[in-house]
Amino acid sequence: MARVEMIRATANSGDMDLRCDAPPLAAPPPPPAQGMSLTPELVALTIRPEPDLGPEPGWTELTPPQLDALAAQYDAECGDDPLWVFAYGSLIWKPDFDAEEHLRASAWGWHRSFCLKMHRWRGSPQQLGLKMALERGGRCDGVIYRVRALDRLAQIRRMLEREIRYHENRAMVRWITVRTERGPIRVLVFWAGPKGERILSRLPLRDVAHILARACGPAGSCAEYLFNTVLHLRDFGIQDRNLWALQDMVAEEIRALNE
Repeated sequence: MARVEMIRATANSGDMDLRCDAPPLAAPPPPPAQGMSLTPELVALTIRPEPDLGPEPGWTELTPPQLDALAAQYDAECGDDPLWVFAYGSLIWKPDFDAEEHLRASAWGWHRSFCLKMHRWRGSPQQLGLKMALERGGRCDGVIYRVRALDRLAQIRRMLEREIRYHENRAMVRWITVRTERGPIRVLVFWAGPKGERILSRLPLRDVAHILARACGPAGSCAEYLFNTVLHLRDFGIQDRNLWALQDMVAEEIRALNE
């Protein structure tokens, strides 16, 4: 049985490899933590070929000049301060920018939530997928990366092209303040405070697990996304209680589907 890749660097032709001037962020991921039910073998059962159907119907891609303008806006808003980016999901294990430093950080007043509907990427029209975003309330522990200052504007544009890309996603970028060992730091975060028809908010974990165990798209499966996130959070000493419970439920769902 094929082993699940820890980081699928080529999942999307638009993704770029991480180049980092700082020392490596972590050693290669160790085997799953003792007691972790979701394993590479179970995740492999959720991977299947799915066609790339392009963007969601009705979405409008940002033009290069529009991306340039957005990058210039966030660069100006950052001013003379270093630019830090808050990672709480896939950016932890696949950041698409050059980082010079990283720190653990806590975002108070926000929590991880599988609430963004996907019919592309890690989902399909036949099987809805869910993507993580930050919703209001609680606390989210993650990692902040200090973006390389030498070509900061170009780095911001790379991030926007990967994370935003479409007009419909522009409202999901914001500045928040996180707590770190050095005190409060203002950071840029993606997919925070989502609203509208794309949101499935406050789903019970059991319902989320049902979806994650079944959803797969051209970029991989939702179970794989969950597995990588839990595993790499652990590398930073972070264990999200809800994600830990969720990986156990997803593992149970996958086993039941393959009995």
